[in-house]
This record gives sequence, C-alpha cells and structure tokens, in this order.
Amino acid sequence: MRLKKSFILVSVLALSTILAACQDSTEQTNNTGSNQEDTTNNSSDDAEANETGEIAIEGLGHHYHTGDTIELTASTSENVDYDHWHWYTKEPGQTEWEVASGQQSETFSDEAATDGLEIKATLYDDDHNVYAESEAVTIVIDDHHGHDEESRQIYQGYFDDEQVQDRELSDWDGDWQSVYPYLVSGDLDEVFEHKAEEGSMTAEEYKDYYTTGYETDVERIIIDNGHVTFFENDEEYSGEYEYDGYEILTYEKGNRGVRFVYELAEGDDEMPQYIQFSDHIIFPTPSSHFHLYWGDDKEELFEEVTHWPTYYPSELDADGIVRDQLAH
Repeated sequence: MRLKKSFILVSVLALSTILAACQDSTEQTNNTGSNQEDTTNNSSDDAEANETGEIAIEGLGHHYHTGDTIELTASTSENVDYDHWHWYTKEPGQTEWEVASGQQSETFSDEAATDGLEIKATLYDDDHNVYAESEAVTIVIDDHHGHDEESRQIYQGYFDDEQVQDRELSDWDGDWQSVYPYLVSGDLDEVFEHKAEEGSMTAEEYKDYYTTGYETDVERIIIDNGHVTFFENDEEYSGEYEYDGYEILTYEKGNRGVRFVYELAEGDDEMPQYIQFSDHIIFPTPSSHFHLYWGDDKEELFEEVTHWPTYYPSELDADGIVRDQLAH
C-alpha cells in the first residue's frame, strides 16, 4: 500500500511538470506571434511612408511682390501613372504642415501674401501611400518700395527734399547683370506689350525707348564693400569708390529723382571717375535693381536722362526679370 501511494505521488508530480512546461511553451509561442505581428504592422507603416521617387519643383521666383501670382510645377524623376497630388504649406512660426486647399494637381497657383511661406508637393500611389515628396521651397516677398501711398509716391518721383538721406555703396553690394541682352533677345517684349496697354506709346515705341536706355557693353558689375568691378567685352577692371553726396534732379514731367554719387579713389585706368546710382529709393535700403550712369565729368552726367543702363541680380533669369518689371 505504501509503494502504491508513492507511485501515485510521483505520477502527479510528473504530470504537473509536463503541464507547466506546455503552458510556458504556449506563452512563448503567443508572445513570439505577438512580436511578429507588431513587426509586420511597423513594416506596413514604414511602407506607407516610404518614398520611392523624387519630385522637383520648378517655377519658383527669386522673389515676389505682394499680390503676385505664385505658379509652381512639380515633376517626378521618372514617368508614373499616379496623379494623386497634394500641396502643403507652412507659415513662419508654424510647426505643422497644412493641406493647401484646391491644389490637387501637379501645378500650384496662389497669390503671394506671406513672406517666408514654405511649400512642398506630395504624390501618392493608388493605395494612398506616399510615392514621392519634394523638398520645401520658400516664398520670398520683397515689395522694395512698399505698397503704402507714400512709398508709391516716392517711387514715382514725388517727395520732399528732407526725405532724402545719404546712402552707403553697400546698398548696391552684389553680383549684377545688364538687362540689355534680354531686350535684344526679345525676352522683354511681354513687358513692352503690357506698357502699351496702359501707356501712351505702342509696344514697338516702348521697345525703342528702352533700347536707348538699356544699351551698354558692361554686361556685369560686382560691388563688394566699396570695390566695384566692371565686366565688358570679355575684359574686367575695377576700382575703389567713395561716397560723394547726392543730387536731386527734376525731370520734364515734373517728377524728380535722386542720383547717389561715388568717386573713384583708386583703381584701373579704364574705370570711370564717377558712378551715379538711381533706383527710385531715396534713403538707405538694399537695392533690388538700379540704373547706373558713369563717366569722368560729374556735372555732365547729371544731364544724361536718356541713357540709363539697368542692372538686376545675376541670379535672376528672364522670367524673374519680366515678373519684376511687370509689377512696376
């Protein structure tokens, strides 16, 4: 009887051990399955956000004026059949992107209103997974002369003498290109046609007028900390210039302009003794474009009102220059 009881006890203990082992094995299997499911879900999330293509945004202007139309086009690095686009915007100070309402094609069009606005384009595949997303581009709004009535009057040449202030040559620091080649190539014809719609001359007459004004062999100018370099007919020459005051001129129409004068201190023999800037600005402000007069007789230069070579930042292309001129 004692032997039988011992056998039963041993059997019960063995059975308990087997059941415990089976339970541990089952829990490990369930845990492993759970982990595998989590990994699968994570992989799926990653796949939804995975970008398999590239997007480039074209048409971004060097800068815009308030009220200009922003027109951008997104293009993919390879031909795909997807056409599900969304554009997103983010204003300065915001941390989250917002969907741009009504912008659901490869083109974006909106009015320029916020300086520093970031814009990006996203293309989705048929499962609404992200196929590609562009780098963000930033909208720069530079109204130059402002949009208030006083600023408009100054730009048109109506101001009081006491409003004029001295300006450093650094207001024109930069790498500048002549617009004359764009006129010759016909890129500015749109501008002359626009002027003819509102002005008193035909488009051809405007083109003739600006041809006389813009004509120059100095196709590029670099200004840096008082150092001015002219590029002319594959030659370059430079000099150091110092401020020599300003002159207020009254034109035939009754409006006025200001010439800011700088005199050559030292430099190459080819450099003019005087350079005079006119950019419709009458107090210290970085310039966006300018008309330049140069020569060795300061007083004689003040008499020149028909020939005014004009310069824009060298990084601007024809579209950027046309956009700027149409805004004025």
